[in-house]
Amino acid sequence: MLTRIKTLIPAGTGARALEVTVDVWNGPSGFKVLGLPHERAATDLRGRVRSALQAFGFSVPPRAITVTVEPAALDGNLEHLDLPVALALLASLGRLPDTALVGPICCGELGLNGSLRPVRGTLAVAEAAKPIGARQLLVPAANAGEAAAAGIAVIPVRTLAEAVGHLLEEAPLTRAAKAPFAPAASSPDLAQVRGQEAAKRALEVAAAGGHHVLLIGPPVSGKVLLARCLPGILPPLEPAEAIEVTKIHSLAAAEPLAGLVAVRPFRSPHPGLSMAALLGAGPGPRPGEASLAHAGILFLEDLPDFRRGVLEGLGQALDEGRVTLAWNRERFRFPARVLLVAAMSGCPCGHLGDRTRECRCPRPLIQRYRSRILEPLAGHIDVHVEMEALSKLELRSPAASEPSSAVAARVLAARQLQSRRYADAGPQALNASVHPEELSRHCELTPDARRLLEVATERLALSDHRRGRTLAVARTIADLDASDVLGAQHVAEAIQYQAPAARASRASS
Repeated sequence: MLTRIKTLIPAGTGARALEVTVDVWNGPSGFKVLGLPHERAATDLRGRVRSALQAFGFSVPPRAITVTVEPAALDGNLEHLDLPVALALLASLGRLPDTALVGPICCGELGLNGSLRPVRGTLAVAEAAKPIGARQLLVPAANAGEAAAAGIAVIPVRTLAEAVGHLLEEAPLTRAAKAPFAPAASSPDLAQVRGQEAAKRALEVAAAGGHHVLLIGPPVSGKVLLARCLPGILPPLEPAEAIEVTKIHSLAAAEPLAGLVAVRPFRSPHPGLSMAALLGAGPGPRPGEASLAHAGILFLEDLPDFRRGVLEGLGQALDEGRVTLAWNRERFRFPARVLLVAAMSGCPCGHLGDRTRECRCPRPLIQRYRSRILEPLAGHIDVHVEMEALSKLELRSPAASEPSSAVAARVLAARQLQSRRYADAGPQALNASVHPEELSRHCELTPDARRLLEVATERLALSDHRRGRTLAVARTIADLDASDVLGAQHVAEAIQYQAPAARASRASS
């Protein structure tokens, strides 16, 4: 008897529709699986399905069985096929009516005891199931809350026996409720950070306009703590962003997600990470750190320790706002719109800005050091901040700065202004990401501001690109002041953030 069942497996942040066909006839005993990328995958699937059926109380009879997956499945996420293969085999052997498999979509990995194990990417599968007219989606119970966020009827299944009972309508299962937002650890508050008011202001500007930022200072200046405060001043995720972020994290999570991702991600990869770890790799493929930080912060501590090739790959991802991976003759795209925060010492010895140790590095050496390290990302970082270590007296004094909530309110108001201004450019358009021509239409300068910008362009030898980035930062600073016009004070602050990189670039040329 021939039985067909439709299913879906994750492919990037989407899903691929497959059709599983099971044919059983009175021929030489055998269990063939066709359409998988290699024999190991076929062997694993056969073993799991056989054991699960035996645990269900049904032994596979000694007949000729052929399972075909069309179109041929690529490597990655093949465990999703276990449940549809088992159900189609039961239908071919007369234990399920064919009509029970028309309408529902099912996926899940079978344990040897017949249980349904959680799988990755169920939210992407659920979103793809709606357009093809699926009435229900049967998934492992641990993944049901995540999948229900797509708005489709999701049925949580714990065992193969439960799936059969539900399809036979002998023991119908209850539709899963949409999972709440997953709990997340809170970020440090800016009020806990002593001193470093200039750096706090720089983070506010970066958060408001989506500008990448570099913190330069000695090891004890508080760069890491400041970076970890950044999620607390960013606006909350929009519903569409939460869905997108959750789909990405579902593909990489070792354990099922407790619900939708509620806060913007903060990723701090080790400096020794490879290009594959940063951008993603197979099988599947799986997203890398750049995509796992999508809609959030990618923090590169100790920037000089990262390999140059890795930083160049990151630069391309920042340009495009996504990562494109070639895998098994196909291309997969993962979003990677991140706010980059990098941190480094100001000089080779690391003592520049440290009040307890003297830096003996000559100024030309410092300039060459910074220029060499920043070259792969020089065109992307808009905000450069020079920091000094705090004195013992400053460290002992109580913090007296604004709380993160006050800064977050200003950041949100500035982003709302940009959202209205760039309504035609998309919902996530910010000053840092819009096209330069679009930005220039909204950068009306006062006479004093224009003169100041021209003087800075000449004295600092700003390129056209760097001049445009200075205008973008000035536009953000004006947005924080709710000003339509860019004044001299806005341009002056923006130049302050550009000057260190401009001097280093000029010295190395």
